[in-house]
Amino acid sequence: MSDSYGQPTPGSGAPHGAGGYYYTPGGQYAHYPYPGYPQPQPPRRPRRRLLAGAAATVIAFGAGAGVAAWAAGVPGTSLTGALGSRQLSTAAIVQKIDPAVVDIVSTLSNGEAAGTGIVLTSSGEVLTNNHVIDGASSIAVTDVGNGQTYQASVTGYDASHDIAVLKLKGAAGLTTASLGDSSKVSVGSKVVAVGNAGGKGGTPSVAQGQVTGLNKQITATDAGSGTSETLTGVIRTNADIQPGDSGGPLLNTSGQVIGMDTAASSAQTDSATGESAPVQAFAIPINQAVATAHQIEAGTASDTVHIGATAFLGVAVSSQGGQGDSGAVIAGTVQGGAAAAAGIGAGDVITSVGGQAVTSANGLRDTLTAHHPGDTVKVTWQGQQGQTQSANVVLGSGPAA
Repeated sequence: MSDSYGQPTPGSGAPHGAGGYYYTPGGQYAHYPYPGYPQPQPPRRPRRRLLAGAAATVIAFGAGAGVAAWAAGVPGTSLTGALGSRQLSTAAIVQKIDPAVVDIVSTLSNGEAAGTGIVLTSSGEVLTNNHVIDGASSIAVTDVGNGQTYQASVTGYDASHDIAVLKLKGAAGLTTASLGDSSKVSVGSKVVAVGNAGGKGGTPSVAQGQVTGLNKQITATDAGSGTSETLTGVIRTNADIQPGDSGGPLLNTSGQVIGMDTAASSAQTDSATGESAPVQAFAIPINQAVATAHQIEAGTASDTVHIGATAFLGVAVSSQGGQGDSGAVIAGTVQGGAAAAAGIGAGDVITSVGGQAVTSANGLRDTLTAHHPGDTVKVTWQGQQGQTQSANVVLGSGPAA
């Protein structure tokens, strides 16, 4: 798998180049196939994440309540759909799914970035990875089925499980994806991944492969935001998923979505033996993704699910912790944001928000998930000279996560 946007340096445990995630077991490196921290050239690029560890786990996911209503956009449609067990050619699978795929372009503070989404309802509910829209001030979505571009709002997201639901403004009559049952997926099954590889838009890209593992666990760390998440129960395949494919569908031979593409490794060669390690790709089981999507659609917030607009403090966080691994180290602030207005700057360490202790970048993200724009919260931080300061700030309206 090529990666023209930079690879992590083997053995360094850190990415080389702009933002990313790494995957360490067996010397293999991986990225989330999604738009990353874009550079001036090219103007639009797929983000990357690196996986920071992988291990097998045994977690079974059943079909979420109400999944059938999204199978073909018609209440009462069965999970397996009208095709049942009928096997289609790759060309027929692609022809079936392409109209239900969207290209997503997120506007970030330093450029644009691209990913993929799956149409759930004819009125414009779209499922994608949270990291596809992470940090976006605006989101444009082009429906492959009708060629139209819509502005999208974030209905809600679960950052810790990398799932988000978008609503396309003014959309109607969209072709919806047929959802399968990921609990019936087996090792060795043929799969097809469709997406926006390279962030180029247009006709979706296609990657074929087989399921090589089930119920896997991966942990990813974002070098840009300093946050990480552990995803459990994911499907592993050898499909050659590329940056930009994140949020796109992983399909079975009946043309039904059985997973949402999330991460992929880059091919590595063992310097000692000369043997090449196989490419590995990972997808969130569709039953798990849709169960979360239904919770979001129902407006049911939780410790991990955020509904509506995101509260914006206006900081970039380092992956390094504070002294004694306590606090979120600030790498920089957004001009005009709440943090900058309070006097927080690069090198400071935020230790609490709204009375909740913050011990890491993840902790800061999770604390803000419970708040909304307009909330007034007390922020406490430690300056570079060790002095403790605090201020009441009004959270703004900002990115999706």
